[in-house]
Amino acid sequence: MINQNNQNYLRLRLTVELHRQTATATKTATLRMKMTLICFLLLLLLCSLSTAQLQAGSDNQITLHGEKQEGAADNQQTCAQDLNAVLREMSASLAEQRVEMRYLQRWKEAQAAKLDLQKTEIDKLKTELDSLEQQFRVVQVAFSASLLASGSGTIGPFNTHTPLVFRHVVTNIGNAYNPNTGFFIAPVRGAYHFEFYIGAHGHASHASGAVLVKNGVHIFIAYEHQPSYYGSSSNGVTLLLEVGDVVFLRLWQNTIIFDNENHHSTFSGHLLFTM
Repeated sequence: MINQNNQNYLRLRLTVELHRQTATATKTATLRMKMTLICFLLLLLLCSLSTAQLQAGSDNQITLHGEKQEGAADNQQTCAQDLNAVLREMSASLAEQRVEMRYLQRWKEAQAAKLDLQKTEIDKLKTELDSLEQQFRVVQVAFSASLLASGSGTIGPFNTHTPLVFRHVVTNIGNAYNPNTGFFIAPVRGAYHFEFYIGAHGHASHASGAVLVKNGVHIFIAYEHQPSYYGSSSNGVTLLLEVGDVVFLRLWQNTIIFDNENHHSTFSGHLLFTM
């Protein structure tokens, strides 16, 4: 017969094992293991009570010594068989739970890998979105300005080519044009279109003329000369600019340019498309 110490020890071992195995299992598996443990403990209790009853009955009834021992032995054998059956069931349940735990672990790892992949994709999409937003902010480029901020007057002549600063800014989307220097600096690589109009009162010795300059290189010129009356000229060009390229107008040497509140002399440009 299993004595009380062995019963307590076995009960403690099984309880510890069950708690360890069910720590990470599902609720269904946990409930099944608890019910199995209850059945096992009830069986132990029944075996103990049955044995105690046989021992108590032997003191109150007249039986043969051999019959008493035989009854106790039969009871012990029955309890042992029942305990073995419960232990086998618990072992099978534990094995099944281990399989479930391995499956859950693999599922968890797969989900973690999937989440990592999704996070990577989200980060990539966020980066692309930030890039598109940045491009959207900078690709809107357009400006238009006239020569004088106020009043009227004639500039020139000078004995050398002189940069023109168009100070009356009407539009400056993207702030690529600087009204303090007269320089347009390309914010993105792309095709840009520029137009410029110049005018002056006729003069016998001085024409009116301005040249569009890209990075110090003369591109197109607008030039007009007549001895009297008001005359004007214009030109335009489409340029492929890299980031940081500089475009501005120079007053041609020994020429003049006029402007007033009617804004005759202007310089404009805008981005057609990025490249």
